[in-house]
Amino acid sequence: MAEAADFQGTSPSPARRWLRRTGALLAGVPLLAGLCQLPAAAPAEAADTSGSVSVAIDTLSPSAPTDGDTLTVSGTVTNNGKQAVTAAHVGLQVGPELNTRSSIDTVSDGKDSLQGATGSEVDGKYEAKFAKLTPGVAEPFSLSVPVDELDLGDAGVYQLAVSLSGRTAAQSWDQQLGIQRTFLPWQSDEADTKTKTTFLWPLISSVHMTAETGSNAQQTPVFLDDDLAKEISAGGRLDQMLSLGENLDVTWVIDPDLLASVDAMTHSYRIQGEGDTTTPGTHQALAKQWLARLQKAVEDKEVVALPFADPDLASLAHNGTSVTGSLSHLDEATDVAATTVRTVLHVTPSTDFAWPVNGAVDRSIVKVATSAGADKVIARSDSLQETAGLSYTPSAARPIGGGTTAVVADARLSTAFQGDLTKASSATLAVQRFLAQSLALDLQTHKQRSIVVAPQRMPTASQADAMAEAITALQGGNWSQTQKLSAAAAAKPDPGATTKVPAASAYPASLRKQELPKWAFQQIASTQNKLDNFKVILFDQSRVVTPFGLAMNRGMSTSWRGNATEASSFRSDVETYLDELISQISLIDKSETKLSGRSATIPVTVQNNLVQGVQHLRLRLTSLSPNRLEIGGSSYDEQAVEVSGGHSQTVKFTTTANANGKASVIAQLYTEDGQPYGQAVRFDVKVTEFTATVMLVIGGGVLLLVLAGFRMYTQRKRAAAREAEENGPDDETGEAADGPENPEGPEDRLTEEADSGPGAEDPEQPSDLTADTAAQNADPSGTGERVDR
Repeated sequence: MAEAADFQGTSPSPARRWLRRTGALLAGVPLLAGLCQLPAAAPAEAADTSGSVSVAIDTLSPSAPTDGDTLTVSGTVTNNGKQAVTAAHVGLQVGPELNTRSSIDTVSDGKDSLQGATGSEVDGKYEAKFAKLTPGVAEPFSLSVPVDELDLGDAGVYQLAVSLSGRTAAQSWDQQLGIQRTFLPWQSDEADTKTKTTFLWPLISSVHMTAETGSNAQQTPVFLDDDLAKEISAGGRLDQMLSLGENLDVTWVIDPDLLASVDAMTHSYRIQGEGDTTTPGTHQALAKQWLARLQKAVEDKEVVALPFADPDLASLAHNGTSVTGSLSHLDEATDVAATTVRTVLHVTPSTDFAWPVNGAVDRSIVKVATSAGADKVIARSDSLQETAGLSYTPSAARPIGGGTTAVVADARLSTAFQGDLTKASSATLAVQRFLAQSLALDLQTHKQRSIVVAPQRMPTASQADAMAEAITALQGGNWSQTQKLSAAAAAKPDPGATTKVPAASAYPASLRKQELPKWAFQQIASTQNKLDNFKVILFDQSRVVTPFGLAMNRGMSTSWRGNATEASSFRSDVETYLDELISQISLIDKSETKLSGRSATIPVTVQNNLVQGVQHLRLRLTSLSPNRLEIGGSSYDEQAVEVSGGHSQTVKFTTTANANGKASVIAQLYTEDGQPYGQAVRFDVKVTEFTATVMLVIGGGVLLLVLAGFRMYTQRKRAAAREAEENGPDDETGEAADGPENPEGPEDRLTEEADSGPGAEDPEQPSDLTADTAAQNADPSGTGERVDR
């Protein structure tokens, strides 16, 4: 322990060296005596090389000093031990130059280890002293040292350490108890060859909008939650990204879905609540202000638009290509991207870049990425790795065949700001490591190269702060110059750089676990099929096609990675809501229908509960027993249907009964291309052509007519006989004796009887019922006829 501070490159005073060695000898006796009594955990404890005091570097300014600057380092020291530390001081140590990028990684990995080289301590007058460090208490420090006092040599990356030395009751000699290493990039003059650096500034969020819209003309959108308002509010993540980015020379990479969502918030919108409830959104002014600031920020900057909702290209490539129609969603997302950006931001974006998650590529991903028109794929160097053994980092642009360019972002620079950077010390270390890697890259060769930095898609506010600080220092430094992404992609490729895209088997397993599964794309395909059948019947297709098309794109978003449950719920809600709309056009259920007579009409009602009208529908009524009941002279009949929004239409079908009994009938809506629409309605029709009661009534009526006619005949005959008796021979006049003046012959008598017979006044016989009884009518009933149900 006494030798712990004597690292390579240090030169402690002879007195201090003597004290440490003496302390080591004295400490050795109890250590040797206790070796046999060490618990089994001792080896693990010995592996912990960090000190009992933690050192945190909260600020280092300037991040990349030049001649004449004063370096200021501030932070805290915290005694994590159980004993107080006395006679402590914090000092700076400048280590040797780090000549390779890998050596920077090594130092970063052991940044708080007491083992390893740190260099000599700067003059004692630039130190902070503490009489006592109480356990568990953090004490601040601040050191200011003129750069000239650091004895820096040529341009390069130097290790800078802040260490704390002191004493404890158990070890009453000076010893190093804690250390924190970082990096000091040193480029005092303008570099002969500057690296052209492109920094992507991603403006991407998660999915916020549902497929649901209001029934009004404006189609008020419904949001999943109010989280987007939090992100664009003061101090929110997206507000921070905008505030920082508007002062940087970066290439903006934007998801058009974010723009569409914020733009929707500038008007009336609602927030999804419990069950089917929604509440009104209230952040219109905030959304307008944020968009106005963004429009100004990107006026003269390069803007790259990702496909709408940032679809997961790797998931598509690995799990979606076997599902019919999946790639068409990527085409649609690309098409709508440019229109959205132009409409909202009033700038024309570049849409020929594809950006797979984490820049991880394989051949299938490149194929999918370019299928929608992109000819440039943003990859990362830990995926498209160098195989030629170059001693330097090559330029980003690589031709990978088929007219496609891989723009390979540097992995070390791109991942520098991941992790928790909420602590100032973590952010400061990230900034210094980024700058150190950038300068080390520039010093590798005298060739000028184009380097791209593609950070995480959705940086936190603290990560964005660190990124902005690093970019500001880089753009004010002496070894880098800004370049747009399009220029980096068009730069001359390095002939020694690898151009071989790895196979799908090389795709990282950790990323593959987060992909959307195949069944997710099958569910989206099912929703699309339903939408295709639904839209053809609508008066105004755009009211449904647009929100559902965008919702299906959102269902494929990269932002769902790591949120499988939420992603599944979103896709299911989209399909369920579409099913609900489809069900608003339906057939009214019918109970059993009774049909008396040979013919009648059967009414079937179509209900439209949508706010818009439907058309191009046909209603088909089919008899399952055509021998008993015909519809329209056949086994079925169909009629065109067109129903206004919020109304119903009753369609009447002519039927013909051929026999008594029960016949089943099915009513089904169809689209014009013959696809069934909605649920069929089945009901029974009971046919009663001639009942026994009807026959009895008819028979009784005929009998009564015959009897009435016979009676009339009998009465007339009796009346004629009486009249003949009354007109017999008249004795008083003697006419009879003298004989008739005109004697009757047989023909005349017969004629008289005939003229005075029962049917003399009625030319029709009683048995002829044609005039009194309606004949059975085989013609169809009138349209106003009601059918008993």
